Amino acid sequence: MATFFGEVLSVYSRAVEEDEEELEENEEDEQIRRELEEKRAGNKVQCSSFILAVGHNAASFLSVYILASANWDAVGRGVAWNERSRSGTGPSGEGSACVFYRHKDEPAVLICHVTCHIAEDQLFQWTEKVFGYLQTRGLTVTVLSDSSVADYKTADYLCSSSAPFLRSLRSSAFSDQPVCQSLEQPNIITGLPAAVLNHCQVHSIAAVVYQCYSDVTGPDSITMDKYKPVLTKLGSTDVLRNFVRSSEIQSNLYI
Repeated sequence: MATFFGEVLSVYSRAVEEDEEELEENEEDEQIRRELEEKRAGNKVQCSSFILAVGHNAASFLSVYILASANWDAVGRGVAWNERSRSGTGPSGEGSACVFYRHKDEPAVLICHVTCHIAEDQLFQWTEKVFGYLQTRGLTVTVLSDSSVADYKTADYLCSSSAPFLRSLRSSAFSDQPVCQSLEQPNIITGLPAAVLNHCQVHSIAAVVYQCYSDVTGPDSITMDKYKPVLTKLGSTDVLRNFVRSSEIQSNLYI
C-alpha cells in the first residue's frame, strides 16, 4: 500500500487477531458459564418427582390419598401477594401461600399445594423461581388442576351428569401414557398449570397436566375421586407405591 508521498507501507489487518481474541473470550465465557452452572446445580434440590396440585379439590385429593398416608414434612412456603389475596387472609395468611412437602425417607419426591390465587403477571416468576431450585435432570412433573365445566368447549351437548371428568395435556418429553384422553381442541389450559407445562416444554422436562372439569366450585368428594386413576401413575414411583396401596384400602375423606 502506498501513501501520497510514495512511501510503501506493509498491509496490516486486525481481522485475524480480532477473531483470535473473540475466540479466546468465547472460550473464557463458556468456561465461566460452565462453572456457574455446576455451582448452581450443586445448590439445587435433587428431585425425581414433582407433584403440583392447583385448586382445592386437587390439593385435598393429595392430602387424603398421599400426604395422610406417610411422613411428610412441610419444607417451604411461597407467598403470592396480589389484590385477591390482599382481600383475604393477607400476605402471611394460610390462604395466600403455596405449601411444599417432602417425604422424610425419600427427599427426591416433592409435593406442592396451591390453593391461593396467583395473578397472571406472577405466573412466569413463580414458575422460574420454583424450577430454579430443582435439579431437572430425570425430573417428572405431574400437575393436578381444578377447572369449571363452563370453561370446557365441545360441539356436542354436555349434560350435567357427565361432569366431573378428566382430561390431560403433556409435554413432548413425557413418554408415558396418560390415564385419560387428551384435551380436545379448541380447549386450552390456563393459569399456573399452563405456565408450568410451557416451562417444561421449553426445557425438555417430562410433564403431564390432569385437568378435572367439574360443575361444583367448592371442595367435592366426587370431583376428588376423578383424580384416582392418576394414583396408578404416581404409584410407579417406588416411594409412593406403598402409599397408593394403603390409600386404596382405606381413605380418611369425609365430606
